[in-house]
Amino acid sequence: MKIAEKIKLNEKKDPGQPRQKRTARGVRGIRGLGNIRKTWEDGNTQIKDLLCSMGFLGPSVIGVTLFFIAPFLVVVYYSVIRSPINPEFVGLSNFISVLQNSSFQTAAKNTAMFSVIAVPLAVVLSLALALLLECRIPCKSLFRTFFLSPMMVPVASVVLIWQVVFHYRGTLNLVLDNFGIDPIDWLNSPYCLLVIVVLFLWKNLGYNMILFMAALNNIPKELLEVADVEGASAAHKFFNIKLRYLSPTVLFVAILSIINSFKVFREIYLLTGDYPYNGLYMMQHFMNNTFNQPDYQKMATAAVLLALVMVALIALLFKAEDIFGKDVEG
Repeated sequence: MKIAEKIKLNEKKDPGQPRQKRTARGVRGIRGLGNIRKTWEDGNTQIKDLLCSMGFLGPSVIGVTLFFIAPFLVVVYYSVIRSPINPEFVGLSNFISVLQNSSFQTAAKNTAMFSVIAVPLAVVLSLALALLLECRIPCKSLFRTFFLSPMMVPVASVVLIWQVVFHYRGTLNLVLDNFGIDPIDWLNSPYCLLVIVVLFLWKNLGYNMILFMAALNNIPKELLEVADVEGASAAHKFFNIKLRYLSPTVLFVAILSIINSFKVFREIYLLTGDYPYNGLYMMQHFMNNTFNQPDYQKMATAAVLLALVMVALIALLFKAEDIFGKDVEG
């Protein structure tokens, strides 16, 4: 009886609020507190995930910033001032001076010619080898090993092999002499670029071939089977199915080949030294010799120009891949 009297007394004190409404308001209040707590926990989870991601990415970001981004910004700064001692802003004066330099022009021409010849050959030949290994041919494993073996050979050993083969009194000239052909000084003649292109291809075809073989295995077999049922030719299947699905790999191999073509300086330097035959004087020779002088402004300007050219080439390749392969991605 006492509990019932208390309930009636409370209803008399607040006659405008029935007991059911007060109960519903209490439930809504509890739900609101629950939503606030859930939102707070979700926010804490996002913060924890962000902090965890920053913890994992932090060392890499710091390393890239310290050893790549910051030095490149210093190089850009050096390219627009007169000298480290006299940091006067000169604008594009250093760029004009470098572009008018005859040594830079020779190095740029040779580097561009080498890349124009070697990079397309590296992409096309490695793709052809991958397609060949996709077929049923005898001694397939031996063939694959032959092209992958240069990846295990150090650069110094590769250079030694090339010196033995292409020296004036080397193996190749001895073979040519048996056919009555006069010996050729391969590394000091107009044939020098051909020697380096062969070296570049022999060193890089195996890795590119493996990339294309992996990409060929990822092409949907159903499309090829449908094409076979409809009587499509091998050329039609290659250009309209395989090549379109290979476009991301073609882009990757092309970028990798461009980067490797600029790194061929190691082999040329070990073969010929600081000042090779005029046809082998590459951009890295120019920058290396400029560093030894030292002329930081000229070297920094050449490095910035080289970086701009590489960025432009890679941007064009990405644009071409986006146009050609966008309908088969995703």
